Amino acid sequence: MIRQFELVERVKAYDPSADEDALNRAYVFALKAHGSQSRDSGDPYFSHPLGVAELLARMKLDSASIVTGLLHDTVEDTDATLEQIEHLFGKEIAKLVDGVTKLSRIELQSDHTKHAENFRKLVLAMSADIRVLLVKLADRLHNMQTLHFMKDSDKRRRIALETLEIYAPLAERMGMQQMKDELENLAFAELYQDAQASIVQRLKFLREQGGDMVPRIIAELKRTLDAAGIEAWISGREKTPYSIWRKMQRKNISFEQLSDIMAFRIVVPDVSACYQALGTLHSTYSMVPGRFKDYISTPKPNNYRSLHTGVIGPERQRIEVQIRTREMHEVGELGVAAHWRFKQDAPKLDGRQYRWLRELLDILEHAAGPEEFLEHTKLEMFQDQVFCFTPKGDLIALPRGATPVDFAYAVHSEVGDRCVGAKINGRMAPLRTQLQNGDQVEVVTSRNQTPSPTWERFVVTGKARACIRRFIRTQQRAQYLELGRSILAKDFRHDGHDLTEKALEGALKKLKCESVDELYALVGAGNLTGREVITAVFPGLKPAAEQKVPGTKRGRARKPTAKESTAIPITGLIPGMAINFAGCCHPLPGDRIVGIVTTGKGVSIHTIDCETLESFADAPERWLDVSWHVDPTEAEGHVGRLHVVVANEPGSLGSLSTVIGKSEGNITNLKITNRSADFFEMMIDVEVKDVRHLTNIIAALRATPAINTVERARG
Repeated sequence: MIRQFELVERVKAYDPSADEDALNRAYVFALKAHGSQSRDSGDPYFSHPLGVAELLARMKLDSASIVTGLLHDTVEDTDATLEQIEHLFGKEIAKLVDGVTKLSRIELQSDHTKHAENFRKLVLAMSADIRVLLVKLADRLHNMQTLHFMKDSDKRRRIALETLEIYAPLAERMGMQQMKDELENLAFAELYQDAQASIVQRLKFLREQGGDMVPRIIAELKRTLDAAGIEAWISGREKTPYSIWRKMQRKNISFEQLSDIMAFRIVVPDVSACYQALGTLHSTYSMVPGRFKDYISTPKPNNYRSLHTGVIGPERQRIEVQIRTREMHEVGELGVAAHWRFKQDAPKLDGRQYRWLRELLDILEHAAGPEEFLEHTKLEMFQDQVFCFTPKGDLIALPRGATPVDFAYAVHSEVGDRCVGAKINGRMAPLRTQLQNGDQVEVVTSRNQTPSPTWERFVVTGKARACIRRFIRTQQRAQYLELGRSILAKDFRHDGHDLTEKALEGALKKLKCESVDELYALVGAGNLTGREVITAVFPGLKPAAEQKVPGTKRGRARKPTAKESTAIPITGLIPGMAINFAGCCHPLPGDRIVGIVTTGKGVSIHTIDCETLESFADAPERWLDVSWHVDPTEAEGHVGRLHVVVANEPGSLGSLSTVIGKSEGNITNLKITNRSADFFEMMIDVEVKDVRHLTNIIAALRATPAINTVERARG
């Protein structure tokens, strides 16, 4: 194990301003907290957080990250609390430790690698500070380095597979090539031991056959570039066993068919030298067609920048060459972690070099410079989604704003239909509660429960909304069936007949119905009257409705008035049909209107010039020709909306309400939408009789000195 003073000296060597006191206190705190705990290897448990801190120091991270590495398991595995850490080390460290702890807890719940991509998104979405991810990756790397000490082979395989499918791709996404390679090779050695041993043995044989081939190729490449006057640092290496195996799998070829096992890196002073070196190599050696890629002019999404080419190089060996600057090399190897190195070398950079990171992680907050860059960085990569767990650990992705009802329908339609409550992280919560990343949701169901129409107001997933609407339609049809049967039974009895399905079946064709149930539903919905059915069943019967029977309502004419058929004064609709007035245009009696059939809501009434109607242009079957049918004796009010600009002076609001009150209007809602030193803008909902009434109120307001402008609002 690295000793306390050695760790501090290592950090101070690259960051003289590091908090030495915090590093020392964290070392001692973690050592005491883990006490006599031990690992599978028999080593003291403290060797793990110390190993993580050493890996972070190797990446030259800031002292806060190193302290977090030392403390990252204290809250999870010891008696230490987050409050203690905040008291001793400050809010920043406590927040970082809390982030790593949460990721560790969620990691334990997710045993299903089929959710690998969702889990990667969850990790990113939960990491508010990028340093949380860096500590987590270092934690995973150290665990992989000591994986062979674990006795449970199934657990070893699970951890290795999780590393290969989740953490190595995360490291790659963050541009950390060196860590990605190490994680992949350690996982490969555990999961595919025979394949790894075979490739390692073949590489060893090639090395023995070729002797010191790599140094010889480096020497010749160096002489070639020196002759062209290009200053370069060159390194060579074999490709990793895992990358060789993956290429063999991808291209379905054997090891002997691989011709570019060796890769060489040429690091030059600047970008122009990259292209000069490329030209020199291509003019000296034969280029392998299809192997050239320019990631300098077109970087990868994680800002990896380099020139790649394949040539038949020195000693007629087919080699891969990567040409880059020192900065590109640092970013290529360390990715996000390279930030701290540049911070030391170029403190006056303006942050433009981090544009790739903002694109990759969709960062919303911008920093003034590198010194502030990290503390303000937010990983907002998947903020349009939330990731929640079932009690069994299955991970379910939902849209932002999803509720337990959305979660229940995502599990299964039947679970959603029977949902009566939900436990979020073990606590009962209202069904309209918005879920957060990492929540564990347990849905409580009952056989007697059915979907509530009110759920449609707060669900956000299409599946939940469709299931709720389908149930409402089914339930509505059942109600119409029962109502239609009752209406016909009553009308038949009134005319002295018994209602039988056999009698109705004979009239189905005439009434254009396919079944008796459909006939009942049409009568219940008001699309057919009982008299029309009786006339179809008994064509020669004289309509009883034409005989005025004193003391009964049957003597009335069959065509109902608006007041008898519906409480809402709209003609052109069947009696009892559910309607609502659109909130986008607030139609009033006197406006030209149109009806739009809306699933689950009946008919929405819009003004003829409403902009919303454009979205229904391709669905003419949903349009209904409707008009107002206003009874002069009817006192029902309708809501009109006004946009008013009022002077910011004493008495203005009083004048406004007085004018509306004197004009017999009633303010039902008022909302201030904008305010300044001189004026207030507000939206006012006023209950009026019709459009003429609203027009009179507008005219009266315009004549008021305190009112600057007033218009009828359309939104």
